[in-house]
Amino acid sequence: MINLINPSKIFVWIEKITNFINSVFFIVLALALTFALIISPPDYLQGDSVRIMYVHVPSAWIALASYTCLALLSIMSFLFKIKNLNLISKSIAPIGLLFTCLAIITGSLWGQPTWGTWWVWDARITSMVVLLIFYILFVLINKFIKDEEKANKISSIIAIIGLVNIPIIKYSVDWWNTLHQPKSISIINGTSSIHSTMLMPLVLMLLVLLLYCALIFLMKYKTEIIRIKKKSIKRL
Repeated sequence: MINLINPSKIFVWIEKITNFINSVFFIVLALALTFALIISPPDYLQGDSVRIMYVHVPSAWIALASYTCLALLSIMSFLFKIKNLNLISKSIAPIGLLFTCLAIITGSLWGQPTWGTWWVWDARITSMVVLLIFYILFVLINKFIKDEEKANKISSIIAIIGLVNIPIIKYSVDWWNTLHQPKSISIINGTSSIHSTMLMPLVLMLLVLLLYCALIFLMKYKTEIIRIKKKSIKRL
């Protein structure tokens, strides 16, 4: 096995990065909440319910990005047999699961005042539920299959298969008629149909959630390293 990072030397870096995030997190959070709840105006159609967007949209982005990373790491693990990639994947999976749940729940809360219903099985929402199932399978396989090598192989296969669902989620509003609104931001073209007074809190809330993700990842990754080291000691 090729080690991407020496686990015995990474704790110092984890501590430094964690301390830095802790030092700026609440400042960014306070700034983001001020923009999202006070400065940002109500939408002319949705009213104050539009503020749910500031959690819903970044959560959905993080859920998709996390799974894409999960699948790519699984592919690299198959190709290069890098041990630490499995640890990174296991550390990312709970983040993706959390934010997929958050995206679905906030989407339902947003849908009721906007569409007049809590739930509808349209293409975007259904494909997000499929994503949730893939996350759950990945986490449960690694939790309940005791053979580490077998669990890594099965969970990696699950992650790679689930990658097919990512473009379906992204382009579902373009391919099918859905209640879900079309995309408002195009990263490729650098365009946005969202007014700056709403785009700013959206970006700030994304930054807050990314910082939170980083904290979860670092704690989970540290736990995984400790677990592996304890397992190695028991074998000696």
